[in-house]
Amino acid sequence: MNDSQRIVVGIDGSEYSPAALQLAGRIASALKAPIEVISCLGWSDFYLPSHLPPGNLEVTAQLEAIAKRLMEEALERAYGQNRPRNLSTVVKTGSPAKVLVEESRDAQLLVVGRRGHGGLLGQVMGSVSAACAAHAHCPVLVVGQDSEALPESHPKEPRI
Repeated sequence: MNDSQRIVVGIDGSEYSPAALQLAGRIASALKAPIEVISCLGWSDFYLPSHLPPGNLEVTAQLEAIAKRLMEEALERAYGQNRPRNLSTVVKTGSPAKVLVEESRDAQLLVVGRRGHGGLLGQVMGSVSAACAAHAHCPVLVVGQDSEALPESHPKEPRI
């Protein structure tokens, strides 16, 4: 994979994740670019008892399993059985904004959801999307979703 051609999609499992994935999929298809979907575990976002410090392998494995499950659910909602061929996924540890900004160094586009409460243990995406828009090394597409604007029977389309 040519990293400089990839489209990076940062997701957190919130209601904005499928919309960001759908739009990134359409753009990647038009550009014939690979997609790398990234979910982040930021230790500062979690309450951990003092006897389980960050880096504890059992805790890390459990949180990574949750992040992977949420990622798979978002991918299923976004693509169903029509997942893009050049799509890869990864769970990284660190501040989501810092990880995504760093990943943007060798990407042609960074796609994130606009804002959302939810996802992995209630992380807020708004601050991440703002930091990415301000500091990324490539263009950033911030995707919003207006769930009230579309009838339930109609597939939800992302709004820009």
